[in-house]
Amino acid sequence: MIDNTDRKIIELLKANSKTSFAEISKKVALSPSSVRERINKLEDIGVIKGYSLDIDQALLGNSLEVFILLKVFTGKLQYVILELNKYPEILNAYRITGPHNFHLRVALRDQLHLQQFIDKLITLGEPTTHLILSELGSNPG
Repeated sequence: MIDNTDRKIIELLKANSKTSFAEISKKVALSPSSVRERINKLEDIGVIKGYSLDIDQALLGNSLEVFILLKVFTGKLQYVILELNKYPEILNAYRITGPHNFHLRVALRDQLHLQQFIDKLITLGEPTTHLILSELGSNPG
């Protein structure tokens, strides 16, 4: 079972997944080898499913990020699921409830790229686009 020490380790890894066992051990009052064992256990039981990168899209040439809600044409759901996997611009895709079928987070070079991307989505359904101005917590201004 997960205890408070495991929860503290998880919080430290969420803040920085590259934190060393030695650093974590100082903050949770365990030896580095005990921390390693606990992290391995958390991975083995599936609590920690993986580690990811937080990428600055602007530095990759994508100065525009948007959320797109997509209402899929009737009878096209399975086809759209396969198609969405082909678009490298999509950072995250979620199947949702409500009047729309998908919530997409998309990184694009500029407004022209956005227009071209929307033109592709229009063949799949009805997109509604929302520009991301900032992410709270990292740049609340």
